Amino acid sequence: MKKGKIIIISAPSGCGKSTIIGEIMRRGNVEMQFSVSATNRDPREGEVNGVNYHFLSDEEFKSAIAEDAFVEYEEVYPGRFYGTLKSEVANRCDNGTNVVLDIDVKGGVRVKEMYGDRAKSIFIMPPSVEELRRRLESRATDSKEAIDQRVGKAEFELSYAKAYDAQVVNDELARAVEDTEREILSFINRP
Repeated sequence: MKKGKIIIISAPSGCGKSTIIGEIMRRGNVEMQFSVSATNRDPREGEVNGVNYHFLSDEEFKSAIAEDAFVEYEEVYPGRFYGTLKSEVANRCDNGTNVVLDIDVKGGVRVKEMYGDRAKSIFIMPPSVEELRRRLESRATDSKEAIDQRVGKAEFELSYAKAYDAQVVNDELARAVEDTEREILSFINRP
């Protein structure tokens, strides 16, 4: 059986990464499944263990780190961890399923280094930092301070773009979806 491939998609917050992935999945032109991430936070109402996340206790998460069980993990907030289990990726790929990882930029670089040619890394970029700020402000969900913090983090994250196999600028959503889907299809259809 042909093994599945790994698609890594990363972007600074507010660049449309989740929207792009969701639209590609909805279209159904690409055979791929999401990798289910692990976290040590409690499930929210309606969330199912193994479907939305693999919910681990603090001790279980730290033990998994010590056992090198993660492809990548990050302490997103103090004491709050998220990560991708090696077993999650291996189980899907071994069954011939292509796996898409929606992960932070540093994690994306680490996963690419770990899997090499079995993985394709795609970085979704804003047309500019100013446009990213405008998008975050138009959401009206964050304070000015939170937006300043997210834009500052995005400027740092954009420095990782050159470490990715491909960069897609999301200046127009339909085109960004097309460009990202084309990158994925050319990768998974390659022998």
